[in-house]
Amino acid sequence: MSQIEPSAAGCPPNRFNPRKLRLSKWTARQPRNREKHFLVVELLEDEAGNLLAVELQAVYSGRSQCLDWRELRDGARWRMGWH
Repeated sequence: MSQIEPSAAGCPPNRFNPRKLRLSKWTARQPRNREKHFLVVELLEDEAGNLLAVELQAVYSGRSQCLDWRELRDGARWRMGWH
């Protein structure tokens, strides 16, 4: 049996405006090290202003990680908001 929630198996991609990601809240569908809830604390852009990545901070531990912003579109891995 999969650990993914039943609704996650065929989830549509998350839809959002990449420019509005700063301070958005995200829930990992498969938490690791008790880290389930995340906050986008920084948008990382190139010299031309194109969004490259986001910095996610775990609410539980305060640990930060950089992630390609497109990975947040994966509805099987991420849910918008805190659940």
